[in-house]
Amino acid sequence: MRLTPAQLEQFNREGYLFLEGLFTPEEAGLLKEEAENIYKLDREEVWREKSGIARTAFAAHTYNEAHRRLGSHPRLIEPIQQILDGQVYMHQYKINAKAPFDGEVWQWHQDYGTWARDDEMPEPRAMNISVFLDDVTAANGPLLFIPGSHKKGVVDAGHDLKTTSYPLWTLDRDTVSKLADEGGCVAPTGPAGSVLLFSSLLVHASPPNISPLGRIIVYLSLCHVDNHIRAFNRKEWIAHRDFTPIEALDDNCLTEMLTETA
Repeated sequence: MRLTPAQLEQFNREGYLFLEGLFTPEEAGLLKEEAENIYKLDREEVWREKSGIARTAFAAHTYNEAHRRLGSHPRLIEPIQQILDGQVYMHQYKINAKAPFDGEVWQWHQDYGTWARDDEMPEPRAMNISVFLDDVTAANGPLLFIPGSHKKGVVDAGHDLKTTSYPLWTLDRDTVSKLADEGGCVAPTGPAGSVLLFSSLLVHASPPNISPLGRIIVYLSLCHVDNHIRAFNRKEWIAHRDFTPIEALDDNCLTEMLTETA
C-alpha cells in the first residue's frame, strides 16, 4: 500500500494522516478480542492505572499471534517505509486502553522527546501508527493533536513522574497554548479499523475517559533502521533493541487467522 502525493503533502503539512476504515470490522474485532485477553495476563508488560485497570500492554507483538501479524502488516509497514524512505524496525508496540469512567489522561508530549532523551535516538526519523480497535468518538478520550507542531523540532519538556502510572516528558500549559494559537487543536475520530499516521514530533495528548464507552488503540512506533537507539536505559520490552528490518506479511494475514479460528 502506497500513499498518494496528496496524502504525503497533507502529512508533511499537518504532521498526521487519518485513514478511515483501513482495517475491516472483522479484523479490528479479532485484534480487540486478543487485546482484552492480553489485559487479563499477569505480565510485567501490562501496566495498570492506579485503580488497577489495564492502561497499556507493551510488546504484545512478541507474545500474541494476532498482534505479531499486525506488527508486520503491509497496510502499516509500507506507508511508513515510504515516508521514512527505507526499512524500519519496531521501536515500540503498545496497546492503550481508556476504560469506561476510569481511563486516565495522557499528558501533552512529543514521542520523539522521550526517545531522544531516554533512548538516545539520533534523529526524528521515526513515527507512530495508531489503529482503532473501537469506535473513537469525542466522548471516549480521543487523541488530541496540534496540527503543524511537528515543524517546531524538539520542544522543551519536563519529566512528569507523578501524574499517571507512566512517566513522560511533558509540555507545560504555556507552551501548549502558544502552539495551539498557531495550529489549532483537533481530535481525529472514526470507526474501529481506522488508522492514524503521525510524526514523532507532533504534540499530542488524550483526555480522561469519563464516558461509559471504552476505547482501545494499538500504537506502533517505527524507526528507520539506520536511526536506531544508542542507549538502553529502559526495559527491552519498552524500547526494543532488535533492529532487524520488518518484513511485511501478506495483506490477508489477519483474515487468514480469522479463517483458522472459525
